[in-house]
Amino acid sequence: MSPQATQIRARLRELADKDTARLLQAFFKTGSGEYGEGDVFIGIKVPPLRILAKEFEAATSGTLKALLTSKIHEERALALMILARQFDRGSEELRVEIYNFYLGQTRFINNWDLVDGSAPYIVGPFLWKRDRRQLYVLARSTSLWERRIAILATLYFIRQSDFADALKISKILLTDKHDLIHKAVGWMLREIGKRDIAAEQSFLKIHYRKMPRTMLRYAIERFPEAQRRRYLLGAV
Repeated sequence: MSPQATQIRARLRELADKDTARLLQAFFKTGSGEYGEGDVFIGIKVPPLRILAKEFEAATSGTLKALLTSKIHEERALALMILARQFDRGSEELRVEIYNFYLGQTRFINNWDLVDGSAPYIVGPFLWKRDRRQLYVLARSTSLWERRIAILATLYFIRQSDFADALKISKILLTDKHDLIHKAVGWMLREIGKRDIAAEQSFLKIHYRKMPRTMLRYAIERFPEAQRRRYLLGAV
């Protein structure tokens, strides 16, 4: 282990809190059979991690790999925060390196907060002016987290008012069995609606009757109450 990784881990242990750890273990569903089964928390909330990410923004690739492959959730979260900062400020060469590293480590990006805090800030911007076929590979993956990476990466496109891939991937994921995918797709559809309500409603008109209930509820959350009711009753 590099001296830098050792230093960062020591700083994290100073911030750890057992009571917070117990709360996070429950919140992120780490019990047997749950989506985060086996994930280990030491009890650090997001704001202190962000401070450390800024402090250690220049961490080496070796240090970041050591953190990202750790069993400790907060170490993986910190590594991804640093990677996102490095990507945002990095050269084209560094961005390629970070993107490839990220896709090679998806088995460690294995909870929803880790995906949500990284995919829209690394995968999305990297693919903005590139071929996006990799997203469709991820969308059809057997890995829950890779599927969530695929749809969350499109949040970057949505923010640029480019909805095509978000809508196509949403269609692929309509029959997904996992609640975390239902929530993610509904969220992205809602984000589209904030910018172009007609685009969202056009998609919903075709697909809303077969959408999982959670997905639909997320998608129509900002609609007027009467309109929400019509969608939920299948009367649109």
